[in-house]
Amino acid sequence: MTFELWESLSRPLHLLHGTLPGEVVCTENLTPFLKLLPCKGKAGISSLLDGHRLFDASWQSMSIDVRPTCPDDTDGCQVEIEQTVDLVLDVERAKRPRDNPIPRPVPAEELICDQSKPYNSHDTCYPVGKSADQGWRLSEVFGRNIPGGCPLTEEEENKRQHVCIKVPNDGDVLVTAGAIERKSPDGLSRCYSLLDDFPFDLVLPSQSQSPEVPLEQPVLHAERTIIGRGQERGGMRSILANPSQTNAVEFIYFETLPWFMRPYVHTLKAKVRNLNGTVVPIPASEIIKDVFYRPAMDRKRGTQLELILSVPAASTVTLIYDFEKAILRYTEYPPDANRGFNVAPAVIRLLDDQNMAKGQGKNSESRAQPQPPIYLRTTSLLLPLPTPDFSMPYNVIILTSTVMALAFGSIFNILVRRLVAVEEAPESGLKAKILGCIVAVKDKLGGKAVKVE
Repeated sequence: MTFELWESLSRPLHLLHGTLPGEVVCTENLTPFLKLLPCKGKAGISSLLDGHRLFDASWQSMSIDVRPTCPDDTDGCQVEIEQTVDLVLDVERAKRPRDNPIPRPVPAEELICDQSKPYNSHDTCYPVGKSADQGWRLSEVFGRNIPGGCPLTEEEENKRQHVCIKVPNDGDVLVTAGAIERKSPDGLSRCYSLLDDFPFDLVLPSQSQSPEVPLEQPVLHAERTIIGRGQERGGMRSILANPSQTNAVEFIYFETLPWFMRPYVHTLKAKVRNLNGTVVPIPASEIIKDVFYRPAMDRKRGTQLELILSVPAASTVTLIYDFEKAILRYTEYPPDANRGFNVAPAVIRLLDDQNMAKGQGKNSESRAQPQPPIYLRTTSLLLPLPTPDFSMPYNVIILTSTVMALAFGSIFNILVRRLVAVEEAPESGLKAKILGCIVAVKDKLGGKAVKVE
């Protein structure tokens, strides 16, 4: 139910869904992504994508959507690939030079002091941080400018839009020569068409009164956590909030759990609270419209749980169910077993009514076209499992080896050593006695010589 084709196709297709809840971030993760682009990151806005800048961001996300398209006027079908990169950058952090990334103390003459503090004086200063309206430019934030537009495009020359920025018409934006500016009819954004051979840089100067762009209200807020304590059982809690004051929101809630998490579906409960935190007496059947559950098979497949939910306006729905933790074999634990196991995030798909609501702010042509489904994803979770003492085999081996060595040494000594009485020992001859006397005399003389020195 969650993943459906955007456009109907005549050929039957199979859906494969996989998750990778945790992965080590490396700058080389960006290389395969750039190779799919027409200009390979050498031109256009993709030239700003640098692995160090991208993965040093406060938050980043990359996605690739592949879908077949079959135009009516042609017989064949094509494959359309849409690549998306989302970044949340700290401007002050991003403007630091790469060769000197450690922040240095600001000189006294450059400090901005808060004059409203009573203890402010010539030798006492309460520094004020830089405001969010500080100026920035692309070459400072990303370390490079855009070398030009990507010429590999099928759009007409007068319709190309390479760079868009959400700044109202009354805001100041400075760009290099050779860029064609087009402002949107609503007056909230502007786009620039770049020439192929002219570098492009954008400067947003510091402004005393930054123009405000109205933020779009999210359709749904989602939060997912693991609750409970102990090594045997736990619980999953999902908090779904509808910020709208008038409309209810319907969506599909999809979870894929690893096989070592065994949920108890009969413990699934749904509670509805209003904005004041008061529990609203609404039956669970009005919240959970439909349930699809496919149990897991040990070491073969995970659990699949899909729910069709409806959250009333200005309300919060809390879903809670219990699960049991399975015991793994010692060979199935990773090297950092005490850290825990990653659990894939939940996937939320808004139904068609919410998709249309998200497209109301667009022009009539976009509203007439079918909108792609909107997906939300929660954060991945960390599940602690009962972990055996992996040092015990080594301790047992060392202890056993020590005991065996002591026992073997004692027994071997008893078996091999020959005990002989003093009377049976052979008598020493005259030669041996003379040599013994010579050695004794040398020892005495050597000791006296040392004492004299």
